[in-house]
Amino acid sequence: MNTEALPLFPLNSVLLPGGWLDLRIFETRYLDLVRDCTRHDTGFGIVLLREGSETAVVGAAHEVGCEARIIDFSTLPDGLLGIRVEGRRRFRIRSESVAAHALRVAQIAWCADAAPQPVPAQYAVLVTILERLAEHGDSQISAAAKSSFDDADWVGWRMLERLALDAPEKQVALELDDPLQRLQWIIEQLPRFQAE
Repeated sequence: MNTEALPLFPLNSVLLPGGWLDLRIFETRYLDLVRDCTRHDTGFGIVLLREGSETAVVGAAHEVGCEARIIDFSTLPDGLLGIRVEGRRRFRIRSESVAAHALRVAQIAWCADAAPQPVPAQYAVLVTILERLAEHGDSQISAAAKSSFDDADWVGWRMLERLALDAPEKQVALELDDPLQRLQWIIEQLPRFQAE
């Protein structure tokens, strides 16, 4: 299996394909990472930490993560650099090393893209929820193409972002390769979020 090097940004958050995440950049290793990614039009990997802090040099991380591409920059009120990233491809870490300024770099294999699949009838309620969110001003959902609402992969990722799940739960869903398994997992969580 072919692998390639990908710099890592371990967090206590999960980035999902097609999702957005705002990051505050202040450590030298990540300032250098942002500069390099901007200069070479490349991405980096976001992985959920199993243990340790985001500022630590070491700390066990989950093996499956998501490629992040920088889509916006800002100066935060405290003067630090802010970036917004968008999730792209999922990957699996094969090995890891530490580079300059304690930047973690992984040899990764890309996870296969899901084949397009329509949303089966038993998961139509998820499409309805997303359509209602679009009607009520969710800008990311309302900007999506109509065809996205019948793409099982897209529907699953957008629902996961909008449910109040903790990071380890989102990680479980990120590691599922089958979009229909992911939709089933989401359906099983829904009763927790229904009004009493």
